[in-house]
Amino acid sequence: MPQETVLNHSEISSRSEPPASGPPPGGPPEVRGESELDLVELFRVLLQNKFVILKFSLVPALLTAIVVLVMKPYYAGISSFLPPNSMSTGASSLLSQLGVLGMAGGALGGLKDPTLIYVGILQSRTVADDLIQQFDLAKIYKTKKLSQTEDVLKAHTKIAAGKDSIVVITVKEDDPKLAADLANAYLAALHKQNDRIAFTEAGQKRLFFEQQLVKEKDLLAEAEVEMARTQEQSGLIQPSGQAQLQIQTIAQTQAQIASLEVQLAAMSQAATSENPDVIRIKSQIEGLKSQLAKLEISSPKKAGPGDVQIPTSRVPGLTLTYVRKARNMKYHEALYELLMRQYESAKLDEAHSAPLVQVVDYAVVPDSKAGPPRTLLTVLAALLGGFIGAVRVFFRHTMGISRAAEA
Repeated sequence: MPQETVLNHSEISSRSEPPASGPPPGGPPEVRGESELDLVELFRVLLQNKFVILKFSLVPALLTAIVVLVMKPYYAGISSFLPPNSMSTGASSLLSQLGVLGMAGGALGGLKDPTLIYVGILQSRTVADDLIQQFDLAKIYKTKKLSQTEDVLKAHTKIAAGKDSIVVITVKEDDPKLAADLANAYLAALHKQNDRIAFTEAGQKRLFFEQQLVKEKDLLAEAEVEMARTQEQSGLIQPSGQAQLQIQTIAQTQAQIASLEVQLAAMSQAATSENPDVIRIKSQIEGLKSQLAKLEISSPKKAGPGDVQIPTSRVPGLTLTYVRKARNMKYHEALYELLMRQYESAKLDEAHSAPLVQVVDYAVVPDSKAGPPRTLLTVLAALLGGFIGAVRVFFRHTMGISRAAEA
């Protein structure tokens, strides 16, 4: 009997000993079971604290609902336009003249879509300042500084180009009429900028002749004042017939030279010195200068009877002063007329080659509110509050388990 008892104990101890090596049987299923238990435990904890989570969800939702109800509704004025086709001549020239816009060349050097240029023009400070002054937006927005008014207008305005190349202008304001008027004012400002900025080669020529015309107009006014002063001081009203003819001839020749020099300067912006037109104009200038030198001879040897080219040395002192002032005035008159004709011709060329911006929709006064989205904001606030509440409940549950394990 004692021997059997010993054997039974040894069998029991041998059976109860675990294997020396190898993974315990059923290891992976036990791990999977713990993961499943964790998810179930998490769901159980959230379900037990559902009223806490609900409180965290309802409080921000209620506060958000109160805030959006107090907020003023706003209306959206929407206008749109179609820029020139990117394959058109005007648009291609526009891309090549980015420097005229005063924009950053490095940022715009890789642009291939001309619609982005028009979006940039509409977002420029010049357009914003025009609208601020036109609608007195500083008073409407209750701002003291121009920069603050520009920021508010920028925040209320969205200008975007869609995949269909149509640029849409959206302005959101409390006043529906103001929203529509501002959206349409952006279109008018775009047309104004197109007239001001020389996009094409013809536009640059027009701008060049316009600047020269303004300068020549001032010089002509000064010449007329000097002529009137000379008449008062000398008492002369008209010189002799031959001198008058000589004055007109010299003045017309000088005006032709000046006109050709202006035309050469305008052509030099787009052509090289090897261009046949440039060579031809230079040759004409040299010929006219040679003719002018003959007209302004000071020696009387070559002047015969009936010759209209009277040397200036034979003109008396007072008459000489009169002749010079009259010649100067005639020169500026002739040059002003030539520049005016070239300016009008350049304007016609620009009108034919200028990029055309086509208005798709003018903004109308909106009859329904565009915002704020009260329902969406309230739902988002509820979801965010509920998420915060669930995180808080889970964190407190984890901390409770940790403290229990430490105890």
